[in-house]
Amino acid sequence: MQALTVRPGKAGSLTVEDVEEPPAGPKELLVDGLAIGVCGTDKEIASGQYGWAPPGRDTLVIGHESLGRVVKAPPDSTFSAGDLVVGVVRRPDPEPCRACAHGEFDMCRNGRYTERGIKEIDGYGSMRWCVETDYAVAIDENLADVGMLMEPTTVVAKAWEQVRRVGQRGYFEPERALITGAGPIGLLAALLSVQQGLDTHILDRVTDGPKPGIAAALGATYHHDDIDDVASRLRPDVVIEATGAGPVVFGAIANTATYGIVCLTGVSPAGRRLQIDAGAVNRELVLENDAVVGSVNANLRHYRQAAEALGKADKDWLASLITRRVPLSRAGDAFTAEPDDVKVVITLDDAS
Repeated sequence: MQALTVRPGKAGSLTVEDVEEPPAGPKELLVDGLAIGVCGTDKEIASGQYGWAPPGRDTLVIGHESLGRVVKAPPDSTFSAGDLVVGVVRRPDPEPCRACAHGEFDMCRNGRYTERGIKEIDGYGSMRWCVETDYAVAIDENLADVGMLMEPTTVVAKAWEQVRRVGQRGYFEPERALITGAGPIGLLAALLSVQQGLDTHILDRVTDGPKPGIAAALGATYHHDDIDDVASRLRPDVVIEATGAGPVVFGAIANTATYGIVCLTGVSPAGRRLQIDAGAVNRELVLENDAVVGSVNANLRHYRQAAEALGKADKDWLASLITRRVPLSRAGDAFTAEPDDVKVVITLDDAS
């Protein structure tokens, strides 16, 4: 069968090659791959900046935003042939640390976790794959065309959970949210904001293409002005930051409402310097009871939250996020950005 592989640490090594079909263990599902989503992490791995091959190997099957259909399931499992499923990305460390031992492997404390398609375990970018029943999540058949959005939705489901938990240290009834960045993470964060009944605003630098229309169709207000101008007018109760851009991060932190919460989901590149008034930032955080929290990855609870959110969402709106579908045979095209890209997907069941 064919799979999308890379040699971690070696730029330009992304290729589609023949690999052996994986044998399913007694507690594993055998799954026909349908599609994978491509995100910034995949591009970093493909460019040699990131990623670890499985022990004893120099190649890694990439793809962590999965979607597949069960071919064979263990008889004592809750799955059946034909079920639509996604595979969880992270696995707890083998010790395990205290967080992993309590099912919070997204909060692993010693860094010995592994991740499908990223760190030491092959991913889901192959025509057929296996996954442990404990790390598979069934999703509604109505999501057959968009189910690969599950993994990025888990990231924002966790982000919103973190916001709620921080907010509940006191009285917390947010009314307005600002989402910075209108990529897949930002737009899905806005979806969950709208589902919570919040007055939702999205900030992105682009002024044309599909993003403004996608935001409008969701019922959110789209902005493209400077972060300080937008945030100072809105004074949001919650900011979900999905750009990782330093000026946007600190502009958001400086302009929330009193008792505001900023959740950072965008990963900033190292080496970029920004002059800030650290004293003013500290003073405002303390005097206004503000909070800033980082959030990444997800555990099984967040997958269930994401499945619920996607199940309630308008399917046409979800489909509008997927702006390109590329067959596995031309997978390299998915790693070259085009002007109107939002979410690019590689189809695994059509290699032509």
